[in-house]
Amino acid sequence: MKLGRFFSGDRIFYGIVEEEGVYEVNNPFTRPEPMGNPYRVDRVKALAPCQPGKAVCVGLNYRSHAREMELELPGEPILFIKPPSAVIGPGDIIEYPAMSARVDYEAELAIVIGSRCKNVQVEEASRYVLGVTCANDVTARDLQGRDGQWTRAKSFDTFLPLGPYIITGLDPDRMDIKLYLNGELKQESNTADLIFKTGELVSFISRVMTLEPGDVILTGTPSGIGPMERGDCVDVVIDLVGKLSNLVR
Repeated sequence: MKLGRFFSGDRIFYGIVEEEGVYEVNNPFTRPEPMGNPYRVDRVKALAPCQPGKAVCVGLNYRSHAREMELELPGEPILFIKPPSAVIGPGDIIEYPAMSARVDYEAELAIVIGSRCKNVQVEEASRYVLGVTCANDVTARDLQGRDGQWTRAKSFDTFLPLGPYIITGLDPDRMDIKLYLNGELKQESNTADLIFKTGELVSFISRVMTLEPGDVILTGTPSGIGPMERGDCVDVVIDLVGKLSNLVR
C-alpha cells in the first residue's frame, strides 16, 4: 500500500495512491480503506506523509559510515530527536540558515510507527510499524562540531524532509538507498549494512519513550555525507519506496 498526506483546494487529507488516483481514507493508522471517488494525482499536492509528534534519529548506524568517520561501532543505538517543526514534504524548500556555513545531506530510511508501543520485544516490533518512507537528516555540520551536541545542528525548520509516501509490507532491512546531489551520486548503500536492524531500533527506543502513531524513526545514514549549497537539488532514492526531492535555498 502507498499511503500519503495530500492538499487539495483548502483541504488536507490522508490518502491511498492507486492506479486510478488518490482515495481519501479516514484513519491511516488503523486499517485504512479507500472512500468515495479518487482525486487525480496531478490535482493534489503531496505533503510530508505523516505529522510526527517526534522524530527519533539514530546516529552512526551504518558500518560504512563508522569506517568513514573512523569511529568504533557503538554498543547500543545513539539517539537524538528532531522537532516536528523541522518536517517538510517532497518538493518543499530546505532553508539554509544564516548562522551556518556548512549544511550537509544525510539520506536515511525512516520507519513510520502505526500504533502506540512501549517496551516491545524485538520479535514483536514489526506489528507496530505502519511502513517506511524516505528521509533526509539535514545537518548544520559546523554547528554540530561547535556545540559539542546535536540539537541546534539538527533542528532548524525544514531540516527533516520526508516522503513522498509511506510504503507498507516491505522488508526494511534489505533496501538499496542512494542520494544524488544535482544528479551526481553521493551516497549508495543497502540497509543490510545497518548495525542495529529496524526491529532492534523500535524495541530499544520503545524502552526509552512511548512511540505514538505517526512518529518516525530515522535509521541512520551511510557513508558519503557532504555539503549542500544554495540552489542545489538533493534526491533521496530508496528501492521500492520512491524518490524524495528538495531544493536548497
